[in-house]
Order: sequence, then structure tokens, then C-alpha cells
Amino acid sequence: MIYLKTPEEIIKIKKAGQILAVTAKQILDLAQPGVKLKYLDTVAKNLIEKAGGEPAFLNYFPYGASKPYLCSLCTSVNDVVVHGTPGEYKLKNGDILKLDFGVRYDGYNADAAWTAPIGSVSPEAQKLIDTTREALNRGIKAAEAGRKLGDIGYAIESYTKSQGFKVIEGLTGHGIGKEIHEDPVVMNEGKRGTGLKLEPGLVIAIEPMISIGASRITQLPDDSYATADGSLSAHFEHTIAITESGTEILTEFDS
Repeated sequence: MIYLKTPEEIIKIKKAGQILAVTAKQILDLAQPGVKLKYLDTVAKNLIEKAGGEPAFLNYFPYGASKPYLCSLCTSVNDVVVHGTPGEYKLKNGDILKLDFGVRYDGYNADAAWTAPIGSVSPEAQKLIDTTREALNRGIKAAEAGRKLGDIGYAIESYTKSQGFKVIEGLTGHGIGKEIHEDPVVMNEGKRGTGLKLEPGLVIAIEPMISIGASRITQLPDDSYATADGSLSAHFEHTIAITESGTEILTEFDS
């Protein structure tokens, strides 16, 4: 069921989103060669709670998982696309890190993700990161009141393919609000002019996940998902609100 949010509810989601963005900026600055993923998770939890929020992923039981998630961040490295668990792994020069997490504030959630190069990465890895970021930007630009959900997927898919990369199959964006995952499903592929009509009050998380090689994924023992052929992947995500005055990104860094 699609649940359209009131302006007051969108303000609460935006507050969660701003706590998320400020936290992410600090965590991404800390993500350097030699740093343990577990350390990033500890710092993030402290920052979120100090700002008056709650880590939305902590103890969350996602669909398809075998157990609740016991961390505040998802830290996915190289071929791991999403849901990577922050453990003892130390980041290395040339890695690409996907940082994905949610924040709950006053009963409402925001969700976002970034991909960061660690140290010096290959030109192909940097192109993958840049392409995925731009695919998200194009998906957001397509998310206007009166257009259709398929327009978002088409914008992401067509740009990704034009750059020689592939959209990951089976992983999608979603609605968000009181729950971290709500209807509708937001595909990263689609046909223009098809699907749900976008209306003011709709709040969704758009999140292209893109691979250099295989579009297929495999589930790992820790419930994370990796590319089937071990190729590099990237992931960017923002929570956005469609309003009477336009589309607003609720998880954007302040410039």
C-alpha cells in the first residue's frame, strides 16, 4: 500500500536525513587505508545517537536475510554490492567502499548510500563510481510529480548502459517513512511512461547499484550480496520527497 506523507511528516524524515548526511560525511572522511570497518560502525552509531537519532539498520530483519542485522552501517567492499557487515577487515589502497545506512528520528526513517574510493583506485573503478553517482542524479531528475515510476528506472538504466556498465538485477529502491522499507518498489530499470504515477507526498529511496561485469548477484554467508563474477560494484542512494513545489533530496550533504 502506498502511503503519501504530509508536509509535517516530510520534515521529520528530512531531520533524520540530515543526521544521516552529517554522519556519513564524517565517516567517509575516516575511510582511509588501514582503517577497520568495525571502527567506522562504532563511530557512526555514536554520532547518530549523539545527534538524537537512532541507527535504523541496527537489529533490523530485512527480507531475505537469515537473521537480524547487528550493526549500524552496511560496509560493502569491491564486489560486495550491499549489506556488507563491518568487521575486522582493514581498508586497503584501491578498494571501493559502499557505505549504506539509515537513521530514525521521531519515528521516521531516512536511508542513503555513497561509494568512496580508498586511496588511489583504477581508472575503471573511478568511472564506475562516477557513473553510478550520475545514474542516481538522473533518476532523481526524472522523479517529478505527474511522471511515472518507470521514468526513474529508465533514466538510471539507459545512462548506465550508455557508459558500458550493468544494472544489478534483483536489488531495488523503495518507499520509506515510518518503516525503513515501504511500498512502492523503485526499480533501477524501466520503461518511460509506465508504472505508478508520482504524486506530492510520495517519499522514496532511489538507489542504483551498478556492476562492471555481471548483473547477477549471489548471497554470501553474512547475508550480503556480491556480484556473481566477482567484478566491482558501486551504489549511491538518496531519500527524496515529491512535493507541491518540486522534488527535494532529504539526505543531501550541505555544501
